[in-house]
Amino acid sequence: MKQKSSISFGPGAASLLLIFVVLAMSVLGMLSLMNSRNDVRLSERSVSVMEAVYFLNAKAEESRARADAVLCELAQKADSTETYLSFAKEAFTGEMKLKGNVLSWNETDGFRTIHCALELLPLNAGERTRWVQHTLIVKTAESSGENESDTFYGDGVDWESAETEEAWIIDD
Repeated sequence: MKQKSSISFGPGAASLLLIFVVLAMSVLGMLSLMNSRNDVRLSERSVSVMEAVYFLNAKAEESRARADAVLCELAQKADSTETYLSFAKEAFTGEMKLKGNVLSWNETDGFRTIHCALELLPLNAGERTRWVQHTLIVKTAESSGENESDTFYGDGVDWESAETEEAWIIDD
């Protein structure tokens, strides 16, 4: 007759298996907790960045509204597009600068800047302005704490330090 061999585990084998399972589950639980904590931090940072960008965007729209109010007054005084543009050139000499028929300015909060440019449309065109450029520029030193370099997100504008910048175009 053939003898059957059987493998038997001692009474401690079940305890060792249980300890191994508990340790494995504890490690997986800690990894999940660390991952969720990192996700919360990333979400909080994304919210703060988006709030800052929306704040700058709102400032840009407010500046556009102020410029539109000035342009509305100038349009009532002007009799032709040429005089309208010459009045506008005299009116915008501070932060907003008029070059040709493009009015440009920057909105900034220290780390981020939105470069804005409006095209002044001809007199009696219906609308007075339209966006030509709305570019977000971000300083990367905010997160790294190293030497400041700019990252800007965008549309091929000739910036002085173009090697260290990229651009994002903000859609309206």
